[in-house]
Amino acid sequence: MAGTPKASLEKAGAAGTTAESGPQPRSVRVVLMALMITMLLAMLDNMIVSPAMPTIVGDLGGMAHLSWVVTAYTLATAASTPIWGKLGDMYGRKGVFLTSIVIFLAGSVLSGMAQDMGQLIGFRAIQGLGAGGLMVGVMAIIGDLVPPRDRGKYMGMMTGVMAVAMIGGPLVGGTITDHLGWRWAFYINLPLGAVALAMVTAVLHLPKKKAQGRIDYLGAVLLTVGISSLVLVTTWGGSEYAWSSAVIMELIGIGVASLIGFLFVQKRAAEPIMPLHIFRSRNFSLMSVIGFITGFVMFGAMLFLPLFQQSVQGASATNSGLLLLPLLLAMMAVSMVAGRVTTATGKYKIFPIVGTVLMITGFYLLSQMDTETTRFTSGLYMAVLGAGMGFLMQITMLVAQNSVEMKDMGVASSSATLFRTLGSSFGVAIMGALFNNRVQDVMTERAGSVGGQATEATSQPTADKLAQLPDVVRDAYQHAVTAGTHSAFLLGAALGAVALIAAFFVKETPLRGSGPADKKPVGDAEGDSAKVVREPVAEAV
Repeated sequence: MAGTPKASLEKAGAAGTTAESGPQPRSVRVVLMALMITMLLAMLDNMIVSPAMPTIVGDLGGMAHLSWVVTAYTLATAASTPIWGKLGDMYGRKGVFLTSIVIFLAGSVLSGMAQDMGQLIGFRAIQGLGAGGLMVGVMAIIGDLVPPRDRGKYMGMMTGVMAVAMIGGPLVGGTITDHLGWRWAFYINLPLGAVALAMVTAVLHLPKKKAQGRIDYLGAVLLTVGISSLVLVTTWGGSEYAWSSAVIMELIGIGVASLIGFLFVQKRAAEPIMPLHIFRSRNFSLMSVIGFITGFVMFGAMLFLPLFQQSVQGASATNSGLLLLPLLLAMMAVSMVAGRVTTATGKYKIFPIVGTVLMITGFYLLSQMDTETTRFTSGLYMAVLGAGMGFLMQITMLVAQNSVEMKDMGVASSSATLFRTLGSSFGVAIMGALFNNRVQDVMTERAGSVGGQATEATSQPTADKLAQLPDVVRDAYQHAVTAGTHSAFLLGAALGAVALIAAFFVKETPLRGSGPADKKPVGDAEGDSAKVVREPVAEAV
């Protein structure tokens, strides 16, 4: 990377904010508070909106299009994620980040004002477009502000925000819908967003950039079409359309063709949306694989664990977020410890290995649950899985960012986020299909011809509904759910083994900003673009 003028270095040094030293602690805390609020906005939205869905349908109608309220948001978020990252690299992080917040808040206001289901779907797409830049912006700005060596101490904070969103989101959403109305499930974003906007504007000062070339519009279109097609395949496959249907096959064909075209365009574009040279870094490629698998198995677990506890263990659906406390608390605690150890020692290779081992162990234990398994026992199993996730959730982003040059921080952050997002979409779809097929088979075996009808009737069971079923049907359904989770969690363990193999090949490249390591070149393998990073990154006041 090109050197920086002496005056600029002196200015950055006075502010305590070089790529090697990072901002001073007080400045970092102020900026990170604003970033965590923004991160909470991105993660809370779907969690809060989900409990409001029945009320929304009752008010606006359009039950047949209800799934699009979520799908439109997910599609826009996934498709825009890599574009936001590239825009930040080209035109400056702060302005792009603030723009994404404004678009997200505008989409929130419009969604709350929607008068019919069509409007709500369109406005949710606008909201998702902004949301695509929120998480990427947070990760990329942290990458700019804090050297990788020091970044570990903040990993627990990010994991904690995720835990708060997953636990508190459904509870807050239900409370808001019951007492204020469903529109406030969207309006609640405004005060949080306003605080984030004010704080980021006031305390964050990033170097202005001038793009050297035009944005790769063709690449952006091809990537958007490719990602959208894949997300629609995972969303519709097995639910709206059969996996072998013409619609799904066409979407797969369009998606594959678009992504192949995208790869060709990236080789020739002056400013590619996703520069392929970042994948020459062995660590970056391995972290992309591990991140995809982590997203795949984590969101599958988040889907099926509450279902098992509600259907088999008789837990209340109202407190579904609380059922995941053992997993989330273990994940948060381990992430904090791993982050501090990384900061203190500069070592990180052991964490992906230990994390994947614990993930495999946790999924195997969860796959052994049956109708007699107690909540205490399942809680212990979840804690093992959560500990594994804690070692993986933030370390994958940390190593990915440390594997590229500072000029590619945005595309590295967006690519890592995109792989995890795609992994979650595939995980919910594939694990869901495996689960549903197994449930159908066991219901047929145990309940005969009544099995299929009973499965349809109890697709989202509560303890009260299960108690009203005939003993034979209830027993069959509980065994079917147990068998379904067994198959889904075994798949999670198998994929964890793939992640473990990838983790063994990670090379322990010194983290930037760690004393002698700050003079090390960026890159983790021979042939990488090895360049010393010595430029002012940010100024926080």
